[in-house]
This record gives sequence, structure tokens and C-alpha cells, in this order.
Amino acid sequence: MVTDREENLMNKEKKITTLFLDIGGVLLSNGWGHEFRYLAAKKFHLDFAEFEILHSLLFVVYEEGRITLAEYLERVVFYQKRDFTYSQFKNYMFSLTTPDTKMIELIKKLKEEYKLKIIVVSNEARELNEYRIQKFQLNSFVDFYVSSCYVHVRKPDAAIFRMALDGAQVPVDQILYIEDVQMFVDVASDLGITGIRHTDYSSTFNALGALGLQTN
Repeated sequence: MVTDREENLMNKEKKITTLFLDIGGVLLSNGWGHEFRYLAAKKFHLDFAEFEILHSLLFVVYEEGRITLAEYLERVVFYQKRDFTYSQFKNYMFSLTTPDTKMIELIKKLKEEYKLKIIVVSNEARELNEYRIQKFQLNSFVDFYVSSCYVHVRKPDAAIFRMALDGAQVPVDQILYIEDVQMFVDVASDLGITGIRHTDYSSTFNALGALGLQTN
């Protein structure tokens, strides 16, 4: 039987070379989550219940990059005449994103200190994804993106993790995945990927340290 002390020692001896990261809920706020759709509906005087029904019908194809943002909004918002423009609504959508600056700085430090490969594995729609990458300069530390809008498959489908593994080209036991949704952590775990369920900076910082990724 392996004791907690022995397990901690084994974890510290395991060399992590690659981080798989979610964006929404880890590095940034969620891109177009329920709470943001509620705020948008309130600001633009939309019927929220109807808005949610229409959104749910297009949600998957939108995040998988099979329709554009303009096509999505045409079906969900602009199927009737409005007293606001497409640009006004889009700009408000984009403005809702906020960064978790402590998490971003932590990942940057870890990348520099441990020469980590950083791979984003996320469910993101194309236009919003590209805005968020540029606005918050994620390219300054992310090596490449396995985003649903580019690969046309979404978490929790294990296929998106297999694509990330193929791209990473490192042994699976060298990969650590940081994600705020437990189901997605579990799906990755089934493929042999060690995961951290992110709830806040402090707990993730401590979990990283226990796995040998310590920084000041």
C-alpha cells in the first residue's frame, strides 16, 4: 500500500514538461457563459428565456466553428429588427471578458522557470477566441491552441484531448492539465492525463507545488 508521503514523493519525482490549459475559468473569465448572456439580454432588453432557447439550439455548432459569429447572432438576436446594431452587441460581448492576472503571471513564471510547453485545450468560438488571445496577449506564453473552433470538436469529447496529445508529442505522464470543470478533468484522466480542478489561485498554486512546479 502506497502511503501519502510516498505518493507525494513520486509526484515530485515526476517531471512535468507540458501544461494543457483551459482558458475560460482559468486564465480569463468565461467567454460567453450563462451569466454573460443574462447581462447582454438585460442591457439590450431581450427576452432572456427566448434568448437562451435559441442559444442552446446553436451553441454546439457555434463553439465548434461551424458557423460564424455573424451567423450565430443573426439566428439568436437579429432574427427581428432591433434598436441596436450588430457591432454594438458584438463589442459588448467582447467587453465582458476579464483576465485572472495572478493565474496568467503564474503560468508565465512556470513556463520560464521549467521551460514548459503550454497548450490550450478549450471550448471557444472563433471570433471571441481570437479577440481574447490578442487582447490579453496569450501568445506571449502559449505555444499552440487546440480550440473547439479550430478542430471542430468540443470537450467533453475525448477526441479533443487525443488531438492535443498528438500535437504535444510528449509522454502522457509528463502532461498536467488545469481545468475548472471536473467532468473535463475526469475525461482527460481516463486518457492518463494528470489534472488539477481549478477553483482559485491558491489551491491551484499549492497543487502545482505538490507536483514539483514551485515558484515564488
